[in-house]
Amino acid sequence: MEALLQLEKVQRVLSLMGSRGLSDPADDGGGGDRFLAHFLLFMVQPFDSLTLEKKILLVSELLREVNSDTIEEVQHLANLEGTKGEDELDASNEDSLLLVPDNYPSAVLERKKIASTEASLSDMLDPLDNLLQCQGLMTDQLRNELKSGIQYWSLERKLCQALSRNDKISIEDVMKAIHLKSFDYRVLNLMMYQLTGQQVNELHMEFLSVSEFLVEISDDLYDYEDDVINNTFNILRMFTAIYGPLDAPKMLAKSIGEAEEKYESFSKKLDPSLSGSYWRRCEEATREGGKISSHTYGTWNIPPLIRDEESFRRDRMNKDDYSAVTIR
Repeated sequence: MEALLQLEKVQRVLSLMGSRGLSDPADDGGGGDRFLAHFLLFMVQPFDSLTLEKKILLVSELLREVNSDTIEEVQHLANLEGTKGEDELDASNEDSLLLVPDNYPSAVLERKKIASTEASLSDMLDPLDNLLQCQGLMTDQLRNELKSGIQYWSLERKLCQALSRNDKISIEDVMKAIHLKSFDYRVLNLMMYQLTGQQVNELHMEFLSVSEFLVEISDDLYDYEDDVINNTFNILRMFTAIYGPLDAPKMLAKSIGEAEEKYESFSKKLDPSLSGSYWRRCEEATREGGKISSHTYGTWNIPPLIRDEESFRRDRMNKDDYSAVTIR
């Protein structure tokens, strides 16, 4: 799962770069944006007592002095030529998830990139697939869930780029994406069944599927503004694009209500002791999150809708830039 988490981190940085105008529209899959995303992630990693400002200063001074001959010497010393490790394989697939800016010149090229995304990510997951097989943990159901992750990243790209171009999106794609988004939970659950030598309990999986759906909505409502800024998948963003700002909250509330009815129905089919433990844990989590309500899970709060996402991003960037200048 570490490779999947790293993939998500790079995807978020690529999305941030696109929203801040830091991406190169002419990159054409050459890896430039991917390289910069990895470099930015490297820069924020802690190293001894170096501050971020000190790191930036060191890199700036180094880049003024280094040349291609120096890089070739370092490459030779590190014996990197002709090797291709897992990190490089991850990187080659992460690049395919780059969100294209609104003014990207070639829609045809973008469709070509989207078509190649799932194949590229499948290659990236091959080492994980092989590892799970060697450990005797791989099953057809687990492999299908890993494929769900690939489908989600591809569908997220399609939906978010459609929003950036003001293209229409379908409710079918949105509901499919919100379900696929929880693939990592299901992967971990299936691995637990394998590690404990138990048969997969399909009732448990169906119950957890509804629970995952509600959790994903809750997270999306909490992260709504951040997801707008980063142009990442968020069900409220999608509902707003489909139904408009007036009807989107009502339609989302309807989906939540229907899911809660399924959730309670499934919970009644569980073993009473298991169901009781689960509900108690939900109540504890609600209190730990600072939510006080008569309802077990607290109340649903839909944030104010952002009608003009581009203006919102621009305003937030200006505020961030001002804050950075003020701090300095």
